[in-house]
Amino acid sequence: MTPKQVFYENQANTIIENLKKRQMEGYYCPTSADAVKKAMELIAKDSIVAYGGSVTLSETGILTALRERKDITFYERSGKPSEEVQKIYRDTFSCDYYFTSTNAITLDGELVNIDGNGNRVAAMIFGPANVIVVTGMNKIVTTTQEAIDRVRNIAAPPNCNRLDYKTPCASIGRCAHCFSPESICSQTVITRRSGIPGRIKILFVGEELGY
Repeated sequence: MTPKQVFYENQANTIIENLKKRQMEGYYCPTSADAVKKAMELIAKDSIVAYGGSVTLSETGILTALRERKDITFYERSGKPSEEVQKIYRDTFSCDYYFTSTNAITLDGELVNIDGNGNRVAAMIFGPANVIVVTGMNKIVTTTQEAIDRVRNIAAPPNCNRLDYKTPCASIGRCAHCFSPESICSQTVITRRSGIPGRIKILFVGEELGY
């Protein structure tokens, strides 16, 4: 392993240990291929599976693997009309497994997410029986405030560019604390523990993924 790979694994293991007191589980996956394998192992057959918008899920190949599984019911949103997507958002609350990424995670094990519509953070908080969070090591920060700053200034601007939203951050490359109609920063959620032991599982991938 390279020095950076050793660092990633050591850092992930530190957070995984800290997650235990928060009633969350963590797994370290050196590569995206390892993450896909682990994610598929966690899903029981005949399950209902949904997902939140995530570049990381696409980059790792997890979304592709979910679409190819024939033994699950997969709530696909891509390419669906708006009214059908809204129904899927609501049906998601009764699914067995919900896949998402996180905007940031602290070394002490707190998840920090900022959302526009709120469907992603809502499902992380309540509803799906299991939440599987997939994150690249580039999203690890030291403190909760650093996590919030990371989301606003590092994650949100490129996400707005990706979605072709005309927000101030998309044009200036940093948070302007705007109230733009297309702002993706409506709700800020800090997950400090899981009320249900083991409901939230985090896959740390030893790569830089997403924004």
